[in-house]
Amino acid sequence: MIRVRFAPSPTGPLHIGNLRTALFNYLFAKKNKGSFILRFEDTDKERFIKKSEKHILNSLKWCGITPDEGPDNGKYGPYRQSKRKHIYKKYIKYLLKNEYAYYAFETKADLKKIRNEYKEKGKLFIYNSLTRSQLKNSLNEFTFKQVKTKKATIRLKVPESTTIKVNDILRGNIYINSNSLDDKVLVKSDGNVTYHLANVIDDHLMKISHVIKGEEWISSFPILQLLYNFFNWKMPNFLHLPLILNPFGKGKLSKRNSNQFNVPIFPLKWKDPIKLTTILGYRELGYLPEALLNMLAFFGWNPGGNKEIFSLKELISTFSLKDINFTSARFDKEKMKWINHRHLQCQSVSDLTRLVKRSLKEKKIYFNNDQKLQKIILRIRSQCTFVYQIIEKSIYFFKTPSLNQTYISKVLLNKNINKNILFLIIEWLKNNDKNNLKLLKIFFYKLAINKNINISYLFKILRISLVGKLIGLDIYFLIKILKKKELMKRILNLIFLLN
Repeated sequence: MIRVRFAPSPTGPLHIGNLRTALFNYLFAKKNKGSFILRFEDTDKERFIKKSEKHILNSLKWCGITPDEGPDNGKYGPYRQSKRKHIYKKYIKYLLKNEYAYYAFETKADLKKIRNEYKEKGKLFIYNSLTRSQLKNSLNEFTFKQVKTKKATIRLKVPESTTIKVNDILRGNIYINSNSLDDKVLVKSDGNVTYHLANVIDDHLMKISHVIKGEEWISSFPILQLLYNFFNWKMPNFLHLPLILNPFGKGKLSKRNSNQFNVPIFPLKWKDPIKLTTILGYRELGYLPEALLNMLAFFGWNPGGNKEIFSLKELISTFSLKDINFTSARFDKEKMKWINHRHLQCQSVSDLTRLVKRSLKEKKIYFNNDQKLQKIILRIRSQCTFVYQIIEKSIYFFKTPSLNQTYISKVLLNKNINKNILFLIIEWLKNNDKNNLKLLKIFFYKLAINKNINISYLFKILRISLVGKLIGLDIYFLIKILKKKELMKRILNLIFLLN
């Protein structure tokens, strides 16, 4: 049974790199009819941000990545590590009893001093078998009875001069000399377990079959392997995904450099509780969740062939671990826009109508005629990459335009002719059906001939009154969509301005 997990730490908003990790786990689980588990690694109390968890949950929901198990349901809970301390206790005792772990008494200040001393000598300090005999720990200076009276961390006892073999699905076997490893802290002095220990215990108890996570975690791989060995547990299959690089391909795309490259980094907007700033996410910038997932899927995965646009359903049916490579992928903002444009064109008219109505409502514009709205969308969406552009390019359908006298005086030369024409159009609208396009066209052409003007100039006058500018959709389409009362109101607004 395939069981995978996404285990974010609620210390900030969900980064698109972590969203990609969630996506790959989700795709693999769904493709193989397995389970996708959401688990929060919330033991880092110093960096914990309360609203972070909500941001992660809302981001996954927006993207359509729904956990099969998580904080709200599942038989292997709790799914927050802060609620699992009672579970970890017996495994900590086991490690201590079998001398796979020990107590260490150095404070942060002690360790900083030691590292600086080594650095001054041109050396790198590693807390392990080569140095632990000279340090304050229960292996040499203190007895276990004395331990109970002292504030201590618990460290993993990494064996000396041992070759540790780990296997990554992408990279094959990797061999590490244990002397290069740190005796990682498993339990902090405040009693909270760290990532290494909690993950191993949780993954084992939750029967995780595959661990798919970012390449940045590969350095901790041998530590996890040692813990599995010490517990005599079968290790899940591991796969470390390639990095997402910044647009120049030099370095990882991170929260710190996203502003520098003007690249969105979060799925949803994030209100920073410390800096009191708001950073817009992909949703607020007009991207569709399907487009974001489509882009993220191609960061490290390629099924071959020429197809580039995938729905989530298509990604699931196509996804395979064998199509993942370990070459880091460069973020391409223009490609992201192209993908969003393609997905916008693939959206059903009803879905786009719902999105446009929601965006209009946010602007306090209420347009309840879905039939007319769908006609507008069908006419304009081919020109648009984002939903907000549909509104920008058609805003004159939803609100009366503001008329700029300076602009109008430049494009409309003869005030008297202009006003006379506009009055005649109003008179015709009062007495005729505006939707009878045949009659309307005859009227416009006769009016142009009688006033000795080009029909294009007549349309220019009318368009200025209806749109406020010389842009927009076909004039007959405008007249058909706008209500007669609104048409006459806008024409009168221009007449008053020409006085």
